[in-house]
Amino acid sequence: MEPQARSEGLQLLYPVVMTMRLVSWNVNGIRAVQRKGLFDPFVASLEPDVICLQEIKAQQAQTDCDLTGYEEHWHSASKKGYSGTAIFSKTSPLSVQTGLPARIANRHRLAEDTFGNSNEEGRVITAEFDDFFLVTVYTPNAKSDLSRLPVRHQQWDPAFLAHIKALKKKKPVAICGDLNVAHTPDDLAHPKPNLGKAGFTLEERAGIQELLDDGFVDTFRMFTQGNGHYTWWSNFSGARERNVGWRIDYFLVSSDLAPLVTQAEIHPGIMGSDHCPVSITLDL
Repeated sequence: MEPQARSEGLQLLYPVVMTMRLVSWNVNGIRAVQRKGLFDPFVASLEPDVICLQEIKAQQAQTDCDLTGYEEHWHSASKKGYSGTAIFSKTSPLSVQTGLPARIANRHRLAEDTFGNSNEEGRVITAEFDDFFLVTVYTPNAKSDLSRLPVRHQQWDPAFLAHIKALKKKKPVAICGDLNVAHTPDDLAHPKPNLGKAGFTLEERAGIQELLDDGFVDTFRMFTQGNGHYTWWSNFSGARERNVGWRIDYFLVSSDLAPLVTQAEIHPGIMGSDHCPVSITLDL
């Protein structure tokens, strides 16, 4: 057998595996993290292939962010200093879409939100790669008085689900970001007193359950069960030091992508925000 033919035969028996590490972090203001000198150490520590950020609170030109080897895609809110998402990737995406498609946003009347058009708040970026779509999302907060809960439950969550379902018809999908909800009692330190409050209402929990019912998998729960694993802590009363937190940042993947997830982690030791990063590793 010729050397080239033998090599091709081995590749069929033992296909080359590309390991890809995806990291998501609600930075609660990227400029603040940079001023603290904590953004570059975060990148050096986790060595992500793709970084998804939420709540960047800045336009690209307002930051000193310039990561060598990463292609940057920003989706800032029209309102300055508010919300926003970004994706930094070592692999150039095949395509990048910011926001929800207009047809979906219009159908679900997102512009009618009295707090502001949630589709103009920089909340979603969709990046297409060879093997999957990656969607980073910063879900609208219901607000402490639940005044934005009806819009979130009746308009935003259905619109986001419609977008995800459309993508899933084309190829596998990974969703990451701050979903602003603890899904189960195991996902927050004090579930009973928080039942019905922002982040743990039945309506918000139903939104994430709709994604799971559509075949998505909570990757962290593939590997780790039980409570005590959180991604957000209040800035008051030493909540982070006492680990009195909430798991509201997720990586969800469609069922056809789940077998390729070899690791799903929370990184509470990485500082700079009231959230910590979460990550998954894919063997593609």
